[in-house]
Amino acid sequence: MTSTGSVAASWLRPIPSGAAPRLVHAGHVGYADRRLGELAQGRPPGVTGSQWSTAGRARLDLVVCAADTGLPQFAVRFGAPAPDGSPARRAERLTDAVCAALGLPLLRVESSALDGGEQVRRFVEYVLDARAYAEGTDPDGGETVGFRDIVGRLPDGRRGPVNDLGALARADAVEAYVAGRLADPIVRGLHVRWTDGPAEGWGWVEVRPGRCLLERVRLASRGFSCGVDPGRLAEDLAAAALGERLRDLDGGATSLVDRDDLRGQVRRLAARRESFDGGFAFDHLCAD
Repeated sequence: MTSTGSVAASWLRPIPSGAAPRLVHAGHVGYADRRLGELAQGRPPGVTGSQWSTAGRARLDLVVCAADTGLPQFAVRFGAPAPDGSPARRAERLTDAVCAALGLPLLRVESSALDGGEQVRRFVEYVLDARAYAEGTDPDGGETVGFRDIVGRLPDGRRGPVNDLGALARADAVEAYVAGRLADPIVRGLHVRWTDGPAEGWGWVEVRPGRCLLERVRLASRGFSCGVDPGRLAEDLAAAALGERLRDLDGGATSLVDRDDLRGQVRRLAARRESFDGGFAFDHLCAD
């Protein structure tokens, strides 16, 4: 059905309060596994009937609403990376466009190791806490500590950034090294921010001399900000994905990459830095 209401009216439909939420956190509720079409008053301007029919069937892992009104604030979708030019990638672009037309920010996390469920819930709690923190601080305050940089006691007893989503993975890597399962205890990484596109985070650890386990995560967050740089957030997610893979090191032996090949990938990425919009960051390059 196509709405005939004013274009100034919200195209989003409140989710009824009787629905059972998957998440209740910081004045918000989250509803799992919703179709995009369920959230809309109707087809927004600029979207064809065919586009609406396709995108309306897209499933969203978690729709986050204001607890008092039930009105959707943003949605989150986790999934495995789709090849460029594939039907799945085209469907993602269409879903992104329709979400934008509806005024619904969509956070899309692409990872082969982070597959939703509790990972989605923890991620949403994180961005809600980060956004609340950012809203309560003075952006012009030179001494204000960012949410990601707050220091406290880490899971392994050390002091460090407590709001690093990869903190558990970094602690697990140290334990695996002590147990002789890794050749190096340091989770290394980098992140990039594509011009008018997603952020991408890489995380890797040396499992055997010269052989690394690598995870890459793409984070698209157009229309949404939580006060944490998207590139850093993508890199932390890549470290968290690496932590999932560290649980089954033997099973992932065939997916290890040569350290020199990884260095080559990093150099090729660095050579393309002119493609990035003022944000290109490396952190902890491969050790010699």
